[in-house]
Amino acid sequence: MAKNETYDEEIDRREYRHKRRVRNQIISYVVLAVILIGLIAGGVIGVTQIIKRVNDKKQAEELQKQLEELAESEEETPVVEAPVEPEEPVGETDYLDEIVNACIEEMPLEDKVAGLFMITPEELTDTDVVIRAGDTTKEKLSEHAVGGLIYFSQNIKDSEQLTEMLQNTKNWSKYPIFLGVDEEGGTVSRVAKAGLADDVGPMAEIGASGDAALAQEAGTALGTYLSGYGFNMDFAPVADVIVEGNTIIGDRSFGSDVNLVSPMVAAAVEGLQSSGVSACLKHFPGLGDTTEDTHDGMAQTEKTLEEFNATDFPVYQAGIDAGVDFVMVSHLSVPGITGDNTPSSLSSQMITDILRGQLGYQGIVITDAMNMAAITDYYTADQAAVMALQAGADMILMPEDYETAYQGVLDAVNNGTLTEDRINESLRRIYRVKYKDKVEQ
Repeated sequence: MAKNETYDEEIDRREYRHKRRVRNQIISYVVLAVILIGLIAGGVIGVTQIIKRVNDKKQAEELQKQLEELAESEEETPVVEAPVEPEEPVGETDYLDEIVNACIEEMPLEDKVAGLFMITPEELTDTDVVIRAGDTTKEKLSEHAVGGLIYFSQNIKDSEQLTEMLQNTKNWSKYPIFLGVDEEGGTVSRVAKAGLADDVGPMAEIGASGDAALAQEAGTALGTYLSGYGFNMDFAPVADVIVEGNTIIGDRSFGSDVNLVSPMVAAAVEGLQSSGVSACLKHFPGLGDTTEDTHDGMAQTEKTLEEFNATDFPVYQAGIDAGVDFVMVSHLSVPGITGDNTPSSLSSQMITDILRGQLGYQGIVITDAMNMAAITDYYTADQAAVMALQAGADMILMPEDYETAYQGVLDAVNNGTLTEDRINESLRRIYRVKYKDKVEQ
């Protein structure tokens, strides 16, 4: 019994030692695993730190390189300080606008309305023939501040008389005034026909040469002698493209080829205006194919808009692009465009839609003489004046009766048929031309 118990105890001791060895091995393995994991984690962290340090070093080197390059650049290029917002310089256009607006703001309505009319000195003074500007002219200009006066052969006697008359008129006008004349060259040359200048000849001869430089020379010659006497406006050049056999315009036109007439007209405009005289294209939309004379009654054309675009409007576009100050609108009826016989001078389609809209003209639109039968046979002086302004015209030339036309426009503003803003719109165009020398000097 005792022996067996001793044997059992020995076995129990062996099993205990075996289990203890196994446990110790397990613990060792666990400890070793933990150590290995720690070593691995430490290695990863170390490697990460090494990489980070390498990257930081590269970035530092790159930053240092950029700083060195910047330093070199600063040595070569002067330092530019942050810009200070300068005051907006006043341009020529802004300066001209200021002058024009200041003038218009000071005008009473009566002067504004009068400023839209261009009449003869006889109409102004109520005399038969005017060859001098005396006390009557001075008095009438103070009562009616008309925008301009147009002179004819009867007003021109000699160089001294003409110069004195124009100078006195200019001095006595309350505001800058247009002093105009029909001086085309050839048959229509009021000053040259009076023997006070050399006639540059008919435009048809210049057109036949095919040399636009001759047209510019003619324009310069016209402008030079006109400005010498005191004129500042010329109702020229003729921009009509005539058809074969036209006798209404005749040799006043440069010719029948739109491609020839266009550069001729542009050159003539440049010549005139370079001499200080405003040019005026006439007779929009074009009288080149008419057989009737608007002086005697209605004149009509069957041309369509497409035909005008091909045969006439390129000439006006050339003159507009040359900077012409005036375009005269004729009394030609164009039912193919307007749908009725309304004269172009009274048609918003012709003036506002086509001349201003399509051709982009922003200068002064003046009517042809409103005492022609094409107007007087169908409209009173006041009706025609108001209709022309409603259509988009800026100046009324030679109404049948100035007093009636003037009062009609004044009444139209007072009763709301025309607004004062509409009057001011035209005055701005007029005074931009009258005052343009203020920014050119």
